[in-house]
Amino acid sequence: MRPIRDMWFIQIEVTNACNMSCANCTRFVGHHKKPFFMELPMIEKAIDSLEGYKGCIGIMGGEPTMHPDFLGICQIVQKKIPEYKRGLWTSGFKWKEYEPIIRKTFGERVVYNDHSVGNQVHQPLLVAINDCIEDKNFMWGLINKCWVQRRWSASITPRGGFFCEVAAAMNMLFEDEEGYPIENRWWNKTSKQFKDQIKKYCPNCGAALPMLAVSNKGPKDMVSITNYRRLEAIRSPKFLKGDIEIFDKKMTRENIKMVMKNWKPWEYLGEDGQRSKERLYCSINSRAVKAFRYSLIRHIRQRCGDVKRKISRWLQRHK
Repeated sequence: MRPIRDMWFIQIEVTNACNMSCANCTRFVGHHKKPFFMELPMIEKAIDSLEGYKGCIGIMGGEPTMHPDFLGICQIVQKKIPEYKRGLWTSGFKWKEYEPIIRKTFGERVVYNDHSVGNQVHQPLLVAINDCIEDKNFMWGLINKCWVQRRWSASITPRGGFFCEVAAAMNMLFEDEEGYPIENRWWNKTSKQFKDQIKKYCPNCGAALPMLAVSNKGPKDMVSITNYRRLEAIRSPKFLKGDIEIFDKKMTRENIKMVMKNWKPWEYLGEDGQRSKERLYCSINSRAVKAFRYSLIRHIRQRCGDVKRKISRWLQRHK
């Protein structure tokens, strides 16, 4: 797995409140009894802890513009983060209200997805790989090559620092012990140094499990038995409403090899989703927008192509 210090982004998760209700959300929206809103001093502390980090710093949710002091967040970002290192992830909620401050703070460095495109999908992250694969050596081989950890970000939440944003979301949902203390250079860790979080979160996650992704427009979250019981224990609102579907299949190496042929969970937006940011900005000819978008796409394809090749080689060696 990648050292945290080598990740291209570290996200500061300012809230898990969201105006959307997607199935199989990466932040498990709908399962929390109430959302959190990170306090401004904590946001400042999070940014200060990333001094020396060479990658970029994202403001992430949920939907960040639902934070009651989003303007204050933008002011902190302007003061503390170099312009070229800033990023915002948003569905465009409250865009008309916040467009001037977003443009001033983040420029064209906005990753926008309004989730309106019908063919968007999500990998079911609450299908625990540990429930689905009996060969644990094989399971850990897949986990060690997880596309999320190689392609996405580490995260800071009110509960601390995490090597993976999905691990951070699981921690917020199930309220496990807190993450790494947010102190100077907490992120300067190798995979051996965050092995404790790998062991705790990865077996209960479905990111590394090659399986068919499902539409984010569906009515239910797909979960395996371990996470079903955990959701029951915390009295998840979605669980109580019956908005979950149990996945109870065991997957063999042969199953996984077949799925791997067309498995591209990182391609969840589709072309329309990638173009939606240009529609938001009303600047389809903007060189800055196109440059940011294509550099982002290049980075994703390079990272995920490497992941898929490594998994394929590993599967060949373990026939």
